[in-house]
Amino acid sequence: MTELEDKLSHVFAGAAQRAPQAPAGLLATVKTRHRRRRARTAAVYAATAVVLVAGGVGTAVSGLGASAEPQPAVSATGEAEPPTDKIPPRVEKVWPQAVHKIPAKLPDGRTYYPQLLLDDRTLLVMTGVNDGKRQFLWSYDLGTGRPRKIAEIPPTKGSAIFADGVAAGGGNIVWWASHKEAGSPRVARIWTVPAAGGRPRPVTDVPLGNVMKQGHINGLAVTGSDVVFAYEKGGVYRVPLSGGSPQPVKGAERHHILQWPWVGVHHGKSTFRELLNVETGERRDAVIKADEEVRCGLERCAGVAVRYKTVKVERPRDRSGKEIKCGTRRCPDTVRNRTTLRWFVRDRDGSHERDLPMTFQEGDDAGLERFFKVTLRGPGRHQGILTLYDADTGRSADLGVRPDAQGRMAIPDGGLDRLMTYPIKDEMYVLDLAAIP
Repeated sequence: MTELEDKLSHVFAGAAQRAPQAPAGLLATVKTRHRRRRARTAAVYAATAVVLVAGGVGTAVSGLGASAEPQPAVSATGEAEPPTDKIPPRVEKVWPQAVHKIPAKLPDGRTYYPQLLLDDRTLLVMTGVNDGKRQFLWSYDLGTGRPRKIAEIPPTKGSAIFADGVAAGGGNIVWWASHKEAGSPRVARIWTVPAAGGRPRPVTDVPLGNVMKQGHINGLAVTGSDVVFAYEKGGVYRVPLSGGSPQPVKGAERHHILQWPWVGVHHGKSTFRELLNVETGERRDAVIKADEEVRCGLERCAGVAVRYKTVKVERPRDRSGKEIKCGTRRCPDTVRNRTTLRWFVRDRDGSHERDLPMTFQEGDDAGLERFFKVTLRGPGRHQGILTLYDADTGRSADLGVRPDAQGRMAIPDGGLDRLMTYPIKDEMYVLDLAAIP
């Protein structure tokens, strides 16, 4: 396994789970990862998918140059683009109690990357991701603006992947990094350090095997005196924080971690439809209809109702009239067209269903299972406006994020938890969604 393969597998394993659909006529973007925030090298950032808008066409462009089908700037009937959407007030006006605006760099000029909230006023950040080989963890006081160095993250051998999957609990911080000693197989080395500061120590080495096929690990969490994690292809494990060998969690051999102790499996287009509490044995099955594709949390599911129609297609032919093969397989005689009927969010038991805006970021996790990112059309032909929509109250707020000169927009980093962060010029916006009533 080369460093390049290691790096690419790490990017693509997450991208497959998170890539949103670009809505017709609107600028859409792809966020950088799923629930757990990650810090990564500049090369990995460069490989992450972005979306460009040029010449009247919105095109999703991947790190390898492949693109999705262009979305026309006019409707199927040839009508002009719709008028500007009604833009809500800025987020600091709508939910002032949730917004912290802090400098985008530490006082010494270092660029930092938010990881999680240690408490109501303390942000855990990482430095050294893109601007040096030495990485550090810091706590940042949102009230005073003072950073405090927690620890230097030990460098790893034979890997292009830096510290990842940062989590905290019980006064301890954990993370993992890909590691390879000469002549030995690659592992994911899990580290820990007290949140108060100290010297990091290794917890365990997790065998990775062929990461191009099996993926790395995710869902890292601290629970009591243990650390838990899951393989990206499924399978939950537990290891003592004091050290030892990872042991499979009974009944969760094919599962992924949603929010400990809740784990679940992925069935086709349904993510976390079935949940298992590995500590109590309780099960929660979501009510899903046959034509629905959903992504569920502990209490709710968000998804789409779709209709598929099979249509016949002609096989492509070359100049000699011979049929062209599609890779190692021949082109199919039929294709399935997918039509979106509606977007919705509802409780797992099927109650309290309501519609979602058609331009919300599909495949994205909703903060606290209620806050969805939605793209609106602003003034100008391709001026995308990113907003935050509260499914509980129906209120929306403009996040202030705008496309750059090339039409690219950075999606705020967030997940199922309470924290959402994003930089605007020389400020970092830190949103604590738990502060919103």
